[in-house]
Amino acid sequence: MRLKWWKENWQFLAAGISGLLILLGWQTEGVVPAGATAGIFIAAFVIGGFDQAKEGILDTIKTRKLNVELLMVLAATGASIIGYWLEGAVLIFIFSLSGALETYTTNKSKREITKLMSFQPETAFLLLETGETEEVDVTSLKLQDLILVRPGERIPIDGVIVSGETSVDQSAINGESIPAQKGAHDEVFGGTVNLSGVIRMEVRKTADQTLFSQIIRMVKEAQSEPSHTAQFIEQFEDKYVKAVLVLVFVMLFLPHFLLDWSWNETFYRAMVLLTVASPCALVASVTPATLAAISNGARNGVLFKGGVHLENLRNVRAVAFDKTGTLTQGKPVVTDFFVAPEFDRTQVIDRIYALEQNSAHPLAEAIVRDFSEKRAESFTDLVMKDVPGFGVEAVIDGERWRVGKARFVGSEQAMKFAGSLSDTLPREGKTLVYASCGEQVVAMIALKDVKREEAVHAVSSLKKRGIKTIMVTGDNEATGLAIGEEIGIDYVIAGCLPEQKVDVLRDLKAVYGSVAMVGDGINDAPALAHATVGVAMGEGTDIAMEAADVVLMKNDLEKLSYASVLSVRLGRVVKQNIAFSILVIISLVLANLFQSINLPFGVIGHEGSTILVILNGLRLLLPNRKLAKEKDKPEKMQKPEIYHLKTPAL
Repeated sequence: MRLKWWKENWQFLAAGISGLLILLGWQTEGVVPAGATAGIFIAAFVIGGFDQAKEGILDTIKTRKLNVELLMVLAATGASIIGYWLEGAVLIFIFSLSGALETYTTNKSKREITKLMSFQPETAFLLLETGETEEVDVTSLKLQDLILVRPGERIPIDGVIVSGETSVDQSAINGESIPAQKGAHDEVFGGTVNLSGVIRMEVRKTADQTLFSQIIRMVKEAQSEPSHTAQFIEQFEDKYVKAVLVLVFVMLFLPHFLLDWSWNETFYRAMVLLTVASPCALVASVTPATLAAISNGARNGVLFKGGVHLENLRNVRAVAFDKTGTLTQGKPVVTDFFVAPEFDRTQVIDRIYALEQNSAHPLAEAIVRDFSEKRAESFTDLVMKDVPGFGVEAVIDGERWRVGKARFVGSEQAMKFAGSLSDTLPREGKTLVYASCGEQVVAMIALKDVKREEAVHAVSSLKKRGIKTIMVTGDNEATGLAIGEEIGIDYVIAGCLPEQKVDVLRDLKAVYGSVAMVGDGINDAPALAHATVGVAMGEGTDIAMEAADVVLMKNDLEKLSYASVLSVRLGRVVKQNIAFSILVIISLVLANLFQSINLPFGVIGHEGSTILVILNGLRLLLPNRKLAKEKDKPEKMQKPEIYHLKTPAL
């Protein structure tokens, strides 16, 4: 473990050896011959500065732009020329130390990928037609191949369980510590752990298309895509270095003639200027902090596809949420069940279950889930009649039973049975399903797509930051307002067709400027791509994840609040770093002009500021405690408003 650490952070070792040589040279100065002391300092120069000098020269050749590494080499060389071996060596030492810290930050972020990749199995047990198994490379698996996964093994690839039951540790994918129960027809993901049972599964994705491979690809892309601020400073660096070199050239001659400085003093002050005016701290103000923030997000289930998206998130003034599957569970549940008093409740449940168990309609599936453990009798060989869009019917014990909409069972009888509930329940966002026996309505079922509990805290946290929250739904106004009020949404855009979501984003951006969109479905992908920041739910569709800029891996909307706070923290740290860097440079340059600072203090002040901004950026690796306190104090719920769009198409 230690050997691996030194391999990754050997720059610390080089900086340490350079520092020890400097101490040795300082202690032996005047004791041993000057040539020997110079040799010690030259060794400190080479060991401490070789990597930085090499990087600076190669980068200059490649990009044809000057950089701070070259300024440091020139400054250290200049100091040595006028006899300041110790100061030049200290400059190289501190510069190499700051470089090692920056490399450490980068490696820290890259280790998140290494951890992820270690969860990805390389082989799988392919089931042959003979019933035997063959260990094969995961990359060779094809769609619809059958594989065997034993207890304790990692599931090698994404697929669906064909037979067997087990519990699966999915923490590598979603961070959830509680295992998920899985059985036939359930989806499983590569990289997760099969804990208890033997399962046979069918391959549904190739190795390069798995959820795990997408996560790794997204983290890699995030680390390679800089933020706007980082890009600006990178472009600014070349011009700044050229300006510094011009000023140093002027400093080499002008003070001698204008201020009557000696040539030695003039050259010395030029070297001090070359040292203190270098923008090392400024250049290190953004990238280490951004990488630390991306690493923090990845560790907490938030994947940013680049520093630019992390930066854009803090400018967002409104967030649009898809309703179904994002703010709500995406699956309706039975909330109320009413039976006519003259009918036996269990018998009614048995007959409704018999009619609905063969239907693929989401409402029917919800009723079957709720009634499965309440029924007492089973009916077989029923002749079912499905009336699409209305309901189902069958004859049971000589009586015609129907389950469906009010018009299907008889509008007048349905309204009479429901009474005032036919108005109050829909206002609560509930859908009504009726059951009739012959011409009499005997039962009414109310169903609702219930809210995600974490959505309440996420919306509350965003509102506390002055961010407007908007629900985008295809449902009617009553349903949208009911769900919106439960969650605490500011505005509801109701009756919005999937193809109109891009127009919704265009309208919101015209009003608020920067707008985020949160969704999980294929129909959300165009809107996610058009938003300032597109946020996809991790258990949503692949297309939504590809189109988004940020992915919430746990399907936990509270992570959106975490991402928002992380973005604000990054902005604050970057501003602190830039302001501090500029202030230090200006102070040191002015002190040098007034001859009130010498080279050693210039080196310490300049390179010390670089180390400080890197360490300040590393604070973003730490978790944020503020959200935990906010969660205990949710916003007071208020009735949302209908948002009236300005886009003519809507």
